[in-house]
Parts: sequence; C-alpha cells; structure tokens
Amino acid sequence: MALRLFNTLSRSVEEFLPLDPAGKAVRMYCCGPTVYDYGHIGNFRTFVFSDLVRRYLQFRGYDVTHVMNITDVEDKIIKRVRESGGTLLEFVSKYEVAFLEDLQTLGCLRPHHLPRATENIAEMIRIIEALMKRGIAYQAADGSVYFSIEKYRACGCRYGQLVNLNFDQMRVGERVASDEYTKDSLADFALWKARVPEDGAVFWPSPWGEGRPGWHIECSAMSMRLFGPSFDLHLGGEDLAFPHHEDEIAQSEGTGWQASGQRFVKYWLHGAHLLVEGKKMSKSLGNFFTLRDLLAKGFTGREIRYVLLSAHYRETFNFTLDGLEAGRAALARLDECLAKLAEVARAAHEGTGRSGSLSPIGGEGWGEGAGNAPDAAGQKLVKEFTAAMDDDLNVSKGWGTLFDWVRETNRLFAANELSPSAAAAGLAAWERLDSVFGLGRKSEGEAPADIVALLTQRQAARAAKDFKRADALRAELKAKGWIIEDTPKGPKLKRA
Repeated sequence: MALRLFNTLSRSVEEFLPLDPAGKAVRMYCCGPTVYDYGHIGNFRTFVFSDLVRRYLQFRGYDVTHVMNITDVEDKIIKRVRESGGTLLEFVSKYEVAFLEDLQTLGCLRPHHLPRATENIAEMIRIIEALMKRGIAYQAADGSVYFSIEKYRACGCRYGQLVNLNFDQMRVGERVASDEYTKDSLADFALWKARVPEDGAVFWPSPWGEGRPGWHIECSAMSMRLFGPSFDLHLGGEDLAFPHHEDEIAQSEGTGWQASGQRFVKYWLHGAHLLVEGKKMSKSLGNFFTLRDLLAKGFTGREIRYVLLSAHYRETFNFTLDGLEAGRAALARLDECLAKLAEVARAAHEGTGRSGSLSPIGGEGWGEGAGNAPDAAGQKLVKEFTAAMDDDLNVSKGWGTLFDWVRETNRLFAANELSPSAAAAGLAAWERLDSVFGLGRKSEGEAPADIVALLTQRQAARAAKDFKRADALRAELKAKGWIIEDTPKGPKLKRA
C-alpha cells in the first residue's frame, strides 16, 4: 500500500509522490514559532505533528529535508520589544532558546534548517520586486507595499486555493496593514510596511524606504530560498490556512518562478485545533498551558508527547489533565511489557531465563518451534502499523495495533511461552515503531532526584533494620506517585 495523505489543496486524500524524479528526496516546510512568549500546548500539537510526518517519511525510506522557520519580527514581537525597552535580538533570543529546549523535551527531531526571518530580508525584497515588476504589488501613499488580489486574479491566478471564498460577500479591495485579519476581509495585504515611530529600532532599508516585512512574505522567502520555487510538503495548524498560507501561495506563485505545470507546494497538510478541557484555550478560563506549566505539574515530556500523538492530526483534540494521567498509565503498561521483553532477551546471553514454548500460538507464534521465524509476530506488528500509518497517518489505529501486541505479549509471558530470541525480535519491532513515535524506552533515571533520594534513604533504613522508617519512606513515595518493586536485582521505582 502506498502512503496517502489528505491534501488541503485538493480537499482529498492523495497518494504521496515526491517531486524528486527518483522518488526519494522530500522537501518539507513547517511554519515555526513566533518567538514572543513561551510556546503553549496548542502550538506544540502542530510541532509534534510535523515531527511525526518527518519520522514516518523516514520510516518509509524517504530522504527528508525538514525546514522550520523562526518568526522573529512581526506585530506582536515589536509591541513586546517596545514594552521591554530592550533590543529585538535580546527579546527574541530568550524565547527562541526556550522553544528549542521545549522541542527537545518533547522528543522532536531538530529541523535540518531553522532560518530566522530577520536573516532573510534580502530574499523578501527580491520577491516583492518581482511582484511589483509583474504589476501584482503596488506602493501606497504611506510608503508601504501591498499585494493586489484584484491584479493577481486578473492575470489568471486563483486566490482561494486552500479555502472556499465568496468574493461577492467579502470586503474586496480594502487594505490590511496588520499581520493577521479575519476571514471576511478579502483584502490587499502588506508585503512591506513603511517605518512608523512605534517600530523603534526595528527596521531595514529597502527600495521603498525604511521599514520591515509583512508576516506572510517571510515564509515564502525562507522556504523558496532553501527549496527553490516548488517543493513537496507544507505543514501548519489549520488556523494558518487562511490568510497566512493562502497569501503564501499568492505571493509565491505571483512571482511566476515555478516551472510550467508546477505549484509553489504540491501537498498542504493542516493539523486541527486543540481544545483544553473542552474549551478554546484562554488565560481567563484557567486552561491555558505552556509546556513548562505541564512539566511543573509533574508530567514528563514523554507523557505529553504520547498524548499529543494519540489522536489523528485532522481531528479536533480535547487535551485534558485526566487525559495526561491516562497517557501516563498507558505508557506504564508499554514500559512494563518492554522491560519484561528485555529481561527475557537477556536470558539468551546470561543463561538464566526461560527457554520458551515449542508449541504453535494462533498460527503466528512467538515460540521457536511454531513453524515460523521467531520474529513473525514482530513482522506482523510492523506490517499492520505501516498499513495504519499509510492511511493518512492514522496514528490512532497505529496505537491500537501496538497495544494489541502488548496484550498478546503479556499473555505469552504469563504462559511462559516467550523465547529469548522472540523477545529480542519483539524489542526490535518496537524500535522500528518507535523511530516514528519518538518515545524511547523508559529508564530508571526518569525518576526525579528527590524521589531517588527517598529510595536511597529507604534502602539505608532497611540495611539498618529500621523497618518502621523504611515503611514510612515507602508510604511517602507512594503519596508522591511512586511505588517500590523489590526484585532479586534490587528495588525498582515505578509510577503508581
């Protein structure tokens, strides 16, 4: 089965065929953060989604180049810089560093390129010059340069490729200087904004006078500088489809730089909105969470990533604290299964483990005498997971496949029917899936330092035969959400 994705451009699920004649190289661009504050959980649903797309393309054998921009100049940033009294660089650097730390916390692969808008001003000017030469852009009386939707449509181009627009009911011909505008305003948008006193020191020279770029032109400049006038995939949240992505298409294709028959972008993928506790995020409602807020509540980046990946990217997702608790429990089941597999697999080398059953299990047994290779169940898992993900990245079905495998593995383990070689094959199958999920294996070191310290104190109390103290420490650990599992190899900490 070929990989199929829902393309917003065609409003349909299409087979994914890269522009590369060899069908191997894939160029992927994702709209990145606007670095004026810490990223909230809605932002990170989009970024984890883009990481999933990249990982799955690599899983399927594609050679992916991943670009994510850093928007370090736009209306909100300039307002915050003015309020801070510092420089643009001083202000945005703090939040750019925080964003990259948050990406790492969530297990996201670092994009191959992270271009900043302020480092691509010359490319933006080049695009605007091309649009003016074609008569699609014009300079207004205040010195700002605008994109003319009327002139763009008059040259045979279509405005409204990603969304259906009713030109008869929209306010056509108005100008919008702000970076964002509403869907009922089909307006000429700013490509270059003339300098005003409120901009302070945030301005650059241009053929039209001092000023700064509009928000929409930034992504066109950064993507086309790195990928050329046409590339494979453009990702973002569904809130960006209009006006941001629609304007990207207009100004990029308005240059006329694309080869005959090619578009600016072949496939557009948009992730759905995220609700928090059933409502749109709002600080006034108390349901506005940055990633750091959730970490402070005791959740790990791994648990948050799991929850963000639990629903299909095109489904509006309700993110809740109860859902995080459920995600923690699901990961605990997976981790326990993987730990058992690792223990059985080690037995092959240590000579102390189970030998495994030689009887067939359901025709696709894990036992080495089942008439199948020991990795048959692992191969089945990978095959079923691939089929699910090929269907427009149906990650929900992919998780279902994995946890069916976990249940069967636990049954075999309980029945003493799991051989060391089959366990090793099962671990290898998980590693294949985890190259997509990006969760890794839980380590004992995941317990916070204060929890590990309590465990150490409890062991010291046991060694001193102070069992009352040891029991009190066990109870304290349990109250903090951790239980102690005493094993022949020593105590292990587990989430309660």
